[in-house]
Amino acid sequence: MGPKKARSGNADKGKRKAVRTTIELKKEIIAKYEQGTRVSDLSAEYGVPKSTISTFLKNKAVIKAANVAKGVTLITKQRPQIMEEMEKLLLIFIKEKELAGDSINEVVICEKALQIFSDLNKETPGTSGEGAFTFKASRGWFENFRHRSGMHCVTRHGEAASANQEAANNFIKEFSDYVKAEGFVPEQVFNCDETGLFWKKMPANTYITKEEKALPGHKPMKDRLTLLFCANASGDCKVKPLLVYHSDNPRPFKRHNVMKGKLAVMWRSNTKVWVTRQFFTEWVHEVFAPRVKEYLAEKKLPLKCLLVMDNAPAHPPALEEDLVDDYSFIKVKFLPPNTTPILQPMDQQVISNFKKLYTKALFRKCFEVTNDTQLTLREFWKEHFNILNCVNLIDTAWSNVTHRTLYAAWRKLWPERDSEGLEAESAPVVDEDVAVVDDIVAIGKTMGLDIQQDDINELVEGHAAELTAEELMHLQQQQQKDMVEEISSEEEERVEDISSGLIHEMCAKWAEIANFVEQHHPDKVVANRAVNIFNDNVMSTFRKISERRKKQQTIEKFFRKEIRQVTAEKDSDSPQQKIQRTETPEEQLPSVFIEEDSPSRQ
Repeated sequence: MGPKKARSGNADKGKRKAVRTTIELKKEIIAKYEQGTRVSDLSAEYGVPKSTISTFLKNKAVIKAANVAKGVTLITKQRPQIMEEMEKLLLIFIKEKELAGDSINEVVICEKALQIFSDLNKETPGTSGEGAFTFKASRGWFENFRHRSGMHCVTRHGEAASANQEAANNFIKEFSDYVKAEGFVPEQVFNCDETGLFWKKMPANTYITKEEKALPGHKPMKDRLTLLFCANASGDCKVKPLLVYHSDNPRPFKRHNVMKGKLAVMWRSNTKVWVTRQFFTEWVHEVFAPRVKEYLAEKKLPLKCLLVMDNAPAHPPALEEDLVDDYSFIKVKFLPPNTTPILQPMDQQVISNFKKLYTKALFRKCFEVTNDTQLTLREFWKEHFNILNCVNLIDTAWSNVTHRTLYAAWRKLWPERDSEGLEAESAPVVDEDVAVVDDIVAIGKTMGLDIQQDDINELVEGHAAELTAEELMHLQQQQQKDMVEEISSEEEERVEDISSGLIHEMCAKWAEIANFVEQHHPDKVVANRAVNIFNDNVMSTFRKISERRKKQQTIEKFFRKEIRQVTAEKDSDSPQQKIQRTETPEEQLPSVFIEEDSPSRQ
């Protein structure tokens, strides 16, 4: 038998590598084909045979309708839709946990999966009862889920609370030795931490909240933002917070010509409202370092500082190595994993106190508006309270966090610091929190709201509570909505110089051209396909812009009518009533936001 024929040298190189075509990837291929990309070009781009792509296109109706979790490659009747929904929500929960720096393990994931599945089961008709699908969150399911979703660093077993306390005790000694060896004083040691804030959230028992929950499609998650706070161990230096929102340039900013660089916060945005490493690094360079330099110069202290923080994904592990030249005076120390609730200074009542002070400032704002204008609380809340008001309230609340609260927050991590004659500063700050809650209740009752101290505490705790299945669904929907709105906003900005009249004229001309082509082109199939592609991918953009402008004009006409009504009522007021201020809350915004103002403090 003769020798086997040798393969050509390029045979192995030309061998096509197998591609896992997930449902997501199939949808992407179908979308590009419908936008006009040829099958041969798609085959080359994705490394998928043309025959396989043709199969996708043949079954595109089923694929496009599939609502599956990340990583799923096949649509099977054996896998219920409730499992797809559960896994999608579970992935959002895991990501939220990771970005908050919380530990995540197999036990936590499986317990949350069971909870989400149970909640969805109750809300979905026909999924419970005899013969219904059961889910046990088994080891096999977890392994398959981890593989499909691409999770890697998930521990199999969580750390015991005793181990966390032991690690915390060891770090306290290590930290004390380190600051002594390096010669740091409390003024030079800082801590930062992130927190979520539902900035437009009232206590559950207020009539506004009850009314909102009764509305169809109510999405309480849409009002979330993320804040990063930072202060030093002596309690006399606060740093401008970092704020992350889902919109880079909200409508109130456009309406009031806001210069974001002059805000009392460092403004950043992404659709998921997360602090990223890029945002954190920019905050360190643009806000933290300059503020600390200025503060240490005022105190006539050596130019060196220590930044203590947890291991959240947004905090670069090699941050200290990247801080060179003008920033080399900053040293970084990370808290051990799973010890942040025990040691993190910002978690020791500082953030909790801020949220109570924010609620107090919010209630006071509501009281001032309803007392000094003709707006009711419902009218102000629904039509006029916006993210620009929120930024002002955040600045007020952060300014009102006391020196005593900030100082006392370090007593667990740095107990030796109290030996410097400042023992009184480290006393419990419970009394301050109680006083703030009492003030909120008093203001609320003045406005006719029936709230108690427990309602306020529940509201504050709710900012950090674990998200329910309903809230995860709202968050998922809002993230998708934000992404669409962001794209639409970018489209609007690119054509903002084009008048609505010109867009209308162009659409009319296109209708004439499309009609002519469809009637007179010799190949009707080719003509119809070309017209449809241009309609779907080009003209639809201008039509959407035109519709949005019409809707906005309708809203503006509505508010102009309201203003005319208020003006007419003012003219009929008595002289005493005319003394009261009747401008809208937007007109009461502080001048710090407007373009002509002087720069705000760091």
